[in-house]
Amino acid sequence: MNSLQVVTTDDILLKLCHSVTHVLSSTSDSQVTHAGMVQNITRTCLKPDLGCFSIFDGGFSGLVVINFTKEAAIEIYRRYMLNMGMPESELAISHTSDDVANVMGELMNQILGNFIKTISKELQTSISQSQPKMLTINKELTISIDTNLDEAVSRRVTFRTADNHIFYLEFAMDKTEFIKLKEFAMDEDIDPDALIESHGNRANKQAGHLAATSAAVAVTNEADDLLTELGL
Repeated sequence: MNSLQVVTTDDILLKLCHSVTHVLSSTSDSQVTHAGMVQNITRTCLKPDLGCFSIFDGGFSGLVVINFTKEAAIEIYRRYMLNMGMPESELAISHTSDDVANVMGELMNQILGNFIKTISKELQTSISQSQPKMLTINKELTISIDTNLDEAVSRRVTFRTADNHIFYLEFAMDKTEFIKLKEFAMDEDIDPDALIESHGNRANKQAGHLAATSAAVAVTNEADDLLTELGL
């Protein structure tokens, strides 16, 4: 009998870390990495300079906190905005700017969206998130979840930006395991750009075919008209 495949809390944390690096690297067009070691902690905190948190619930409950230093926040914000085509002269220069908080909150939203999609596909369960809250703070704030977690597990992971600025992910959730009972097919990821390109190529081929058919019909009609004029 084959041994059952088990996905633990730390496996779920790794999926979240992959979502963080994937979203921040792709949106900022730079390399964001996470440490190979994870730290066991007793509580989750919002820390200076820019802290963001979101609560999730459903198949399991938990809390995600990301604490950015001002250097890391400004770097990611500016790289993201420049990658979006914004002129550098229009970008904020301080991490206390509302624009920085809004952008970092949006990136947090994208991270959690990617994480939730992964959980749904790979673990076949569903979770929902609260709207991420981004706060500019100068003192440490302890955060707890309203609902009690079942044997809470808390972890901290260190991340590094392309310019070697540090930020931290703190994660608290139910101690849980997902056990794979049988093989199943995962839903394929849909690339909107590839889908649009595919439809565009198909439409161009159809248009080309119609144009060729119309041209052939026109040539045939012209030949028939010429034969008629010649009395043939």
